Amino acid sequence: MNESQVSETVNRTVTPWITTQSTGKLIDFLTNAFDAQELGRVYTPDGTIGHAEVRIGDSKILMFDSAPEWPPFISFIRLYVDDSDAFYARAIKAGAVSMTEPTTMAWGERGGRVVDPFGNIWWITSKAEDVSSEEMIERSQQQAYIDAMEYAQTSFNPLMANVKKG
Repeated sequence: MNESQVSETVNRTVTPWITTQSTGKLIDFLTNAFDAQELGRVYTPDGTIGHAEVRIGDSKILMFDSAPEWPPFISFIRLYVDDSDAFYARAIKAGAVSMTEPTTMAWGERGGRVVDPFGNIWWITSKAEDVSSEEMIERSQQQAYIDAMEYAQTSFNPLMANVKKG
């Protein structure tokens, strides 16, 4: 990392860490799928990545290579973008697998979930429309939005049911 990246003081309240045994490939995926900007990598003496950072929009994601004997860690990250359908399609093209196709929810957001090649789940969301609290409550009683919520919840099941319990 260069000096300006190390001394940068702009941080968000929460910054996720992702561990994988292929951090370099994860960075490539994030760059292709979500326009991530790589900020830097620090290698360990054995050639693995001990620390790396990317920026997506106004947020950083930190990552490093896990030890071979570590179990996989699944991260679940919400990515808020201008056009969730476009970013969902880009993620699929970059190698992700669909978990939840883009769906519009009662509160006016549209989003879909993908599983990246490393098992992380990305909820790609955008604002579809302004919805007042009153309208959201009314919509939540409508069958189309009830179905959308059920789909969002049940689309987790196939993947999550196969994750080993600790």
